[in-house]
Amino acid sequence: MSPYEIPGAKRHPAFAKVFAPGHLTFGLIAPLEGYPDSAAPTMKDHLALAIQADKAGFAALWLRDVPLLDPGFGDAGQVFEPFVYAALLSAVTRQICIGTAGIILTLRNPLMVAKQACSVDVLLEGRFLLGLSTGDRPGEYPAFGEHFDTRAERFRDGVELLHAVTEQSFPVFRSRHYGQLNGALDLLPKPVFGRLPMLAIGRCQQDIKWLANHMDGWIWHQSGFDTLPEVINHWRSANEQRHFKPYGYATFFDLDENKDAPMKVGRGISTGRNALIALW
Repeated sequence: MSPYEIPGAKRHPAFAKVFAPGHLTFGLIAPLEGYPDSAAPTMKDHLALAIQADKAGFAALWLRDVPLLDPGFGDAGQVFEPFVYAALLSAVTRQICIGTAGIILTLRNPLMVAKQACSVDVLLEGRFLLGLSTGDRPGEYPAFGEHFDTRAERFRDGVELLHAVTEQSFPVFRSRHYGQLNGALDLLPKPVFGRLPMLAIGRCQQDIKWLANHMDGWIWHQSGFDTLPEVINHWRSANEQRHFKPYGYATFFDLDENKDAPMKVGRGISTGRNALIALW
């Protein structure tokens, strides 16, 4: 199997563009504006900024799933619902991949997630990457009438259901939490390249071994560069399937105009071009 493929799919251009063995790629997390003094961005000129990111050659634009504003967290993400926003971005971008980071699977019905994700994938002509999570805001669960304590099991069940309905025609599937399919119903459309790349955003309440053997990649928070090799080695060693499964991380990043500026690591990374090249 090519390192640019995912099991059960044709060669996947979006996956290959964002994740390549031995290479560092850069994406952006929406919204494409700073809002240090507000819980929510203005989203002013957001489409123009997305088009600029597309033309600049960034690998991906990641959309967050923040259904309700929790003042205790103070961050509304890009405000717009991620699947709706991804559909809009499909009309104005041409090269950049669009990913979710990540859809809170345990607050949504997986059948509807499958329908929405496959629809967006077709609109994007295969440029979609489905990042999944269990969220990090406990207050959202009672608001949706969902059980917080069962989210780990429901996440695993939901991932299995997503695979069944997006990869099989008229599937037979018995879910422990989300209903049953007896082969009489089918989900349309199907993914452009045969299978949706599914990425874990955060730990999703799972151990690393489960993630490494059931997800196509893992995106976590920034680790210290002294411990990052250990994290990546742990991830790779847990992968019993032995094909390429990428690791990515999210952080604040400032590329200094001075190409020789030293690297500074705190809550994010500030560096000149040369120090970044030397690091990787």
